[in-house]
Amino acid sequence: MNKKRMFKHLTWNDRLKIEKALKAKIPVSQLAASLRVSRTTIYNELKRGQYNHLNYDYTQETRYSPDIAQHRYRQNLKAKGPDLKIGNDHELVTHIENKILHDKYSPAAVLGEIFIKEMKFKTSITTRTLYSYIDKGLFLNLTNKALPMRGKRKQKYKRVRTAKRASRGTSIEQRSKHIENRKEYGHWELDLLQGKQNTRENILVLTERMTREQIMKKLSNKKSQTVINAINSIERKYSKSFKDKFKTITVDNGSEFSDYKSIEQSVLRNRKRTKVYYCHPYSAFERGSNEKQNQIIRRFFPKGTSFKYVTQKRITEVQDWLNNYPRKIFGYKSANDMLQLVQFD
Repeated sequence: MNKKRMFKHLTWNDRLKIEKALKAKIPVSQLAASLRVSRTTIYNELKRGQYNHLNYDYTQETRYSPDIAQHRYRQNLKAKGPDLKIGNDHELVTHIENKILHDKYSPAAVLGEIFIKEMKFKTSITTRTLYSYIDKGLFLNLTNKALPMRGKRKQKYKRVRTAKRASRGTSIEQRSKHIENRKEYGHWELDLLQGKQNTRENILVLTERMTREQIMKKLSNKKSQTVINAINSIERKYSKSFKDKFKTITVDNGSEFSDYKSIEQSVLRNRKRTKVYYCHPYSAFERGSNEKQNQIIRRFFPKGTSFKYVTQKRITEVQDWLNNYPRKIFGYKSANDMLQLVQFD
């Protein structure tokens, strides 16, 4: 991932340095780098210490006071109630800010990881309390605007069963019911994450249903043969174990997945390597795990991102992040943790 920047709390000495730097007309970016904070932290600090100074000619100008900033900072920590549990636990505050602002964790994932890894801090808080603190503006750098899914409601899908698709392969209706239970490893959902409109590049996203394991590969376009070539390269990587690892793959009805025979056929041996199932039209919920992962990937690649200059290395970094992300559904274990429990034949 990118080089980590510390989201630390400014000290009194830091505020004195800020005052001195402003008088010396040092740029904010240079000041932020010297204090190892973001530019946003500096701008927030300047606003916190802002006051109107009356000059000798009775004109006014806006200035920064470290005394005012320090006073307002202390008031902010204790203000919103005497019960503020993390008011004196700066290590926990810094850890939370780092995880949410830099590592793009949700508040629940931050606290879940602390619990599962038995990390030690002075205090402990609940997820509900953490959300409350963020909403009330108790953090120096963190606001609810930084929360990945804040304010988004769970999407409700209309289950369309009447529309018929011209048969390309096997319908999801014929997929074994035991796959729905997510008790067996090796059943994947596949989709393409689209880039900026009118650009060709996109990302192939494979999601394993049981563990939520992710595989992501950059594609130069969304042609059927390009998708097949990507799956062929994955088979070459896993070789003999591919058939056990990819028992089935469920896709939508896009033209990029239309050549089911080539997707199913091994490029290494004269046999089938997997089984492809097609969802019903307009039924994204039938690839629910895949859709959910695509939403999380958008934290790193928002809609409108052009993938032309996004490297496979960067995509693999996001893939690794996803596979190590603590998930509530697994008691805050990661996909990689769950993968360790899988018994292969």
